[in-house]
Amino acid sequence: MERYDVAIIGAGMSGIAAGIRLAHFGKKVCIFERHYASGGLNSFYAKDGRKYDVGLHAMTNFTGPGDRRAPLNRIIRQLRISREDLKLCEQRGSRVAFPGANLRFNNEFAYFESEIASVFPKQIDGFRKLVEAIRSFDDNEFNYAYRSAREMVRTCVSDPVLEDMIFCPLMYYGSSTEEDMDFGQFVIMFKSIFFEGFARPLEGIRNIIRLLLKRYRESGGIRKMNTGVAKIVTVANQVDRLILDSGEEVQADVVLSSAGLPETYALCSPQPKLEKPVSAGRLAFAETISIFKDQPKSFGWGDDTIVFFNARERFSYREASDLVDLTSGVICIPNNFQFGDEQMAEGVVRLTCLSNYDKWKSYGESEYAEQKELWRPRIWSAAKKFMPATGLGYDGACIAHDMFTPTTVERYTWRKQGAIYGAPQKSKDGTTPISNLFICGTDQGFLGIVGSMLSGIAMANTHALR
Repeated sequence: MERYDVAIIGAGMSGIAAGIRLAHFGKKVCIFERHYASGGLNSFYAKDGRKYDVGLHAMTNFTGPGDRRAPLNRIIRQLRISREDLKLCEQRGSRVAFPGANLRFNNEFAYFESEIASVFPKQIDGFRKLVEAIRSFDDNEFNYAYRSAREMVRTCVSDPVLEDMIFCPLMYYGSSTEEDMDFGQFVIMFKSIFFEGFARPLEGIRNIIRLLLKRYRESGGIRKMNTGVAKIVTVANQVDRLILDSGEEVQADVVLSSAGLPETYALCSPQPKLEKPVSAGRLAFAETISIFKDQPKSFGWGDDTIVFFNARERFSYREASDLVDLTSGVICIPNNFQFGDEQMAEGVVRLTCLSNYDKWKSYGESEYAEQKELWRPRIWSAAKKFMPATGLGYDGACIAHDMFTPTTVERYTWRKQGAIYGAPQKSKDGTTPISNLFICGTDQGFLGIVGSMLSGIAMANTHALR
């Protein structure tokens, strides 16, 4: 039976980052991935000769090289990769769009602050008080106590529209709970989006995956694709062995799982005894990806990189009651990063809205396809209301498209109910009731691409290297 120092379940961002870190220190480490492609929730696929990114709209946490404590610079240092090889290009500028109000932001926090002073002049002092509370919060401590972010924000900001406009991008980019957030998670997301910012390589997620896998191979790590873990066998409160989908058995001193908290517990035999039940998340998304022959700027959509929109009087972040909730969402235009002289060959517009897993799951194959064709133009029509007016007709100008739903996410990532941000319950320190089994990635609590890599590094450092 093959034995490893560390076995990692899942070749997503956190799993690969953990593997690199462990291999650097001479650990015999193997990543087991059920899918044929690496990247997990941030990957890509090919259709009709085109590559489509999934997950990645933008990398958050973009900072320059000067701040050594910034998450991006910490992962560059600890994974021993170069900033130049990441090939990150900053956003042009993004926007939170509500009825009658727009807040613009870019990668300079002072600009966002000036926008709030202009749009909500009576709220600027309260907003600055909130910023001070965010700066003083120690988000490097894993096991901080829960505190309602909504309640905390309301001690500083009294305008409900501004409150909702602050929460909208943070929730869409990282909340696994409905209507509210743990203040610690709020701080992490606020810093990653507003203090730091958005960036992206011209090639998208493929460049990042390729770079990480190259570093992992160079460090001596082992990766087994199309090789899922079917069961985690425990004896005396410790992982004894892993049984793979093929029936093969392997052993490891430490197991790191990026499969998700409820998904990992479901693999365990016998099931661990938990103080509180862990349930799969209910928040899931539907997304359309539309390809155009021309650049988006040619039809007036050249200024915004990402738009977070809401059509209601109050923003509501919860499981959709219908197949898709058209009243809020995210418009991402990858062309609108500052790529310099190079440009993407075609125009791309990605539209993301809250969805309902159970309703999508209830359809048979033909009905499912029919519903996707029905909802795709509806999502487009809802999003267009928050972009500059254009005579662009979707069907006439769109040369290729695709759409994925919560069931797509579940099928290709094995995340229960297609919950991209995982379970509402997080294991902030990565521990489980099983002494040598640890969680990394989304359900450890760090979110986004940089956050996922940082989670893998932190859990490897804490549980396998110390």
